[in-house]
Amino acid sequence: MSKLVQGYEVVIGFETHTQLSTQSKIFSRASVAFGAEPNTQACAVDLALPGTLPVMNRGAVERAIEFGLAVNASIAERSVFARKNYFYPDLPKGYQISQFEIPVVQGGVVEFFLGDEKKSVRLVRAHLEEDAGKSLHEDFIGQSGIDLNRAGTPLLEIVTEPDMRSSGEAVAYAKELHKIVTWIGICDGNMQEGSFRCDANVSVRKPGGPLGTRREIKNLNSFKFMQQAIDFEVRWQIEQIEDGHAIQQATVLFDPDSGETRAMRTKEDAADYRYFPDPDLPPLVVAPEWVERVRAQMAELPRVMAARFVADYGLPEYDATQLTQSKAKASYFEAIARISEQPKLASNWIVGEVSRGLNEDDLSFQNCPIRVGELAMLVRLIADGIVSNSAAKNVFNALWGGPVLVGANINETASGRSIEAVIDFMGLRQMNDSSALEKIIDEVIAANAKNAAEFKAGNEKALNALVGQIMKASKGKANPQQVNELLRKKLG
Repeated sequence: MSKLVQGYEVVIGFETHTQLSTQSKIFSRASVAFGAEPNTQACAVDLALPGTLPVMNRGAVERAIEFGLAVNASIAERSVFARKNYFYPDLPKGYQISQFEIPVVQGGVVEFFLGDEKKSVRLVRAHLEEDAGKSLHEDFIGQSGIDLNRAGTPLLEIVTEPDMRSSGEAVAYAKELHKIVTWIGICDGNMQEGSFRCDANVSVRKPGGPLGTRREIKNLNSFKFMQQAIDFEVRWQIEQIEDGHAIQQATVLFDPDSGETRAMRTKEDAADYRYFPDPDLPPLVVAPEWVERVRAQMAELPRVMAARFVADYGLPEYDATQLTQSKAKASYFEAIARISEQPKLASNWIVGEVSRGLNEDDLSFQNCPIRVGELAMLVRLIADGIVSNSAAKNVFNALWGGPVLVGANINETASGRSIEAVIDFMGLRQMNDSSALEKIIDEVIAANAKNAAEFKAGNEKALNALVGQIMKASKGKANPQQVNELLRKKLG
């Protein structure tokens, strides 16, 4: 979706609930394991039974610190927990323990590419809070139930400024945020299980005008549905405004079956929640020494690794960002770059053919059919002129598990064959014999005298036609660069 839609500017902000990867809940020792029988993992503290007191989970705080460091945010030395009051059946205490006025993580930025354009989204805050339970609706028997296993699960809610201007930009931001939290290990990122839940605040306005009234699309649990929901919501709001209706602030849900959003309830403001400091929890104090200990234990961050790829391997920033989308992808690249000593060529193949194949087959880099040594050898052979780039794609497809093509016949697959054996078996070794190549060039010039004359008269395009005929005559085995040089020499 473009920046301007029917003369309106789209404005999007995000709130993302990231479930932290602790073994126990944020204020109790109850388990957070997914898939347990309903109501078997909610203890007395989670239910706020009389006489119980919450105790802060140190691991949750450390994960919040890690996130703050990963996005260049400020870590508050003193932050405060508050009670967020609202009535809902799956909120057993009648309030949620969260952070309001002073969050633990303040500011920060998330940078990413949309196509080849670099974007950045500013973060307002990231605060710790507990999750609520879950309402289960059994329509076929007309009853609802409450599962409180999730009650008290530790969350880090990450809030952005309204910096995004299209659904594509919003999805790219969400993917980058997902990469960050899974890379540093503070969240498993499982959207289907609710570990990474995004709420999109969407509004539209005339360019340069004041911000419009926003509607919050809740609990978007896939990137595909995220884009569909935002696109529908934008169209709906524009239609309402064009028809003379005012947009009412509301919380809406997206229905994947109909592809539409529908209002769930009127959206509350902060005052409606009657926040006040939780009397059972003292302020959270994070000393600078604690922050530095966490920093020292963290693995190399994706943005730091991307900068190193630019500095050490001479890669463009876009390539480096694409290669650091996951640890597995980055490791795959570094191993191939070291072995082949051709980092840019390795990057081209990984960002291009390898990523395309994995996406088509729905595979991860951990399960890539092309082993590190195989792709490194293929890249090296291309660089050495043993096989052309186009011929290498045939070898690549064969190694991926496809058929080995010889003429018009489909022979056995390349599984288990060495790279050079596959190249010879498929007859793709590049022709480097100058005398044999010159003979083909002479024959093509003689058969295409008109193109030769046109090139001599200054028509550069005529040379391309001759190169094409030579490549065809050599069955793709000629080295295009060598062909070009010999042609120019022969034609003066």
